[in-house]
Amino acid sequence: MSSSDFRSLNLHPSLQKALRDLEFEQPTPIQRDSIPPALKGRDVLACAATGSGKTAAFLLPILQRLLELKGSRKSATRALILTPTRELAAQIVEHFDALAKYTDLRAAAVYGGVGMNPQERAFRTGVDVIVACPGRLLDHFSRPYAGLDDLEVLVLDEVDRMLDMGFLPDVRRVLRHIPEVDQALFFSATLAPEIAELANSLLYDPVTLHIERASRPAKGIEQVFWPVAEHQKRALLLTMIERGEIHDALVFTRTKHRANRVADFLTKRGVDSDRIHGNRSQAQRTRALANFKSGKTQVLVATDIAARGIDVTELSHVVNFDVPHMPEDYIHRIGRTARAGNTGEAFTFVTPQDTQDVRSIENAVGRRIPTRELEDFDYESQRPEDPSMSRPHERNGGRPGRKPRSNRQGSNRQGESGGRGRSSQGAGQRSGRRNEQARDTESRPQRRAGGRPGGERNDSRRTDGRAEGRNPQRADGRGRSEGRRSEGPRAEGRRSEGRRSEGQGARTQGPSKPRRRSGGRDGQSAQGQAGGHHGKGRGHGRAKSQDQGQGQSRPSGQRRRRRRAS
Repeated sequence: MSSSDFRSLNLHPSLQKALRDLEFEQPTPIQRDSIPPALKGRDVLACAATGSGKTAAFLLPILQRLLELKGSRKSATRALILTPTRELAAQIVEHFDALAKYTDLRAAAVYGGVGMNPQERAFRTGVDVIVACPGRLLDHFSRPYAGLDDLEVLVLDEVDRMLDMGFLPDVRRVLRHIPEVDQALFFSATLAPEIAELANSLLYDPVTLHIERASRPAKGIEQVFWPVAEHQKRALLLTMIERGEIHDALVFTRTKHRANRVADFLTKRGVDSDRIHGNRSQAQRTRALANFKSGKTQVLVATDIAARGIDVTELSHVVNFDVPHMPEDYIHRIGRTARAGNTGEAFTFVTPQDTQDVRSIENAVGRRIPTRELEDFDYESQRPEDPSMSRPHERNGGRPGRKPRSNRQGSNRQGESGGRGRSSQGAGQRSGRRNEQARDTESRPQRRAGGRPGGERNDSRRTDGRAEGRNPQRADGRGRSEGRRSEGPRAEGRRSEGRRSEGQGARTQGPSKPRRRSGGRDGQSAQGQAGGHHGKGRGHGRAKSQDQGQGQSRPSGQRRRRRRAS
């Protein structure tokens, strides 16, 4: 065909009128090479980079075929287009509507994240074209209404992305649910062995296009690397926007969390921005993309889920906030700009840790990419504004595997410095507190088991010495039993009163055999001796005799449980 315009294709007048409205004058190389054989009904296998115009390359032959058959057959779905992402499915339907503007042909998108009822109506009414993601399409195939018995054309778009996302098994299951088609169109940016195997099983005597040529970015993209420290990326991006270096931009991050942080950072500083990634609902993703396309949003921050599903006319900049690990992802990211023969700029923020990925990208694109630095930008700043944006080894002070110093034990104590050692002031304060506590302990009257100074009962708590400081040794260095030796006479004096008031406590009122106790001294009350039998020489019997003397006796089972617990 002539490369001057689309008129030599002999397309339907309604399609030519729509092309004029869209100002499509000259076909792209992939359109020029793939449309003529597709119009003849041939199968096509094409390697086409993102932004090469391949959407129109398969939509125009489908529309032409449907217009020629319209009226001669019943209303039914004649074409199925499989895509890897929701955004790409919605984009293809949008292109279809623009090209079929002057026809009565209809298309429907089928993908997850939205209700199934509208999609079910599309199956039941027999829309002309269904654009679907494999997972949701399989969900519909489990219902009786989703038969595609009249299918004639099958298109697989972005097959390499389906391979990356693990969708090829789903694609094979889809192929088992549909009848044998008359024509298959197969588009992929790369041709991995798994993709070639799928193509061989699906295509019959295909026309192969650009198979020998490796995927390259569009010629109108100016690529620049910007060396910057990890924690300075957001500040550099904001400065470039404020100075007019970047007008409207699609910013790619490696993770969903970082996309949220970058979008929030820009929004708080007066830049209209939004985010799009897998954790956003379909309504949020659709709204964010619509606002970005209409110009309401200046910056759209995205993960690679949107790298092949966003088509924005005259997008000036693509910014790789994080360097992608795969060169193919880099090519598809920057392919969002300079589409359909336009020009654009692709900026990539590069840190010292990205050296290997940068080398792989330059090998993939076949040339060295120039580096540039922003004038009057403070590249010497060392402290990150937000530690969560730094990489783990940077957040932990440069030592992998260690917790941040601010979270280490004792770092929040008064007087302790934030460095490696403790300050002399903090150590002195702690030492002073310990000495003061020791002096206060020595100056107090010695607290007897079960009583306050002067022999008064304290309360019903256990008084075996562990209630005070829970230290087996007293502050003055003497043992518990030794400090309580003077308790015997007072406990004996209260013995009879305790028995009368409580009516229980001692196991017997009669003579009893002497029992061992920790002190080994005579004069211990019968109740104290009985308690000492269970106390195992630790003074429990004497403590319990005082409690019983004040009407606080406990059942023997409870005493045993408490002793075992101790």
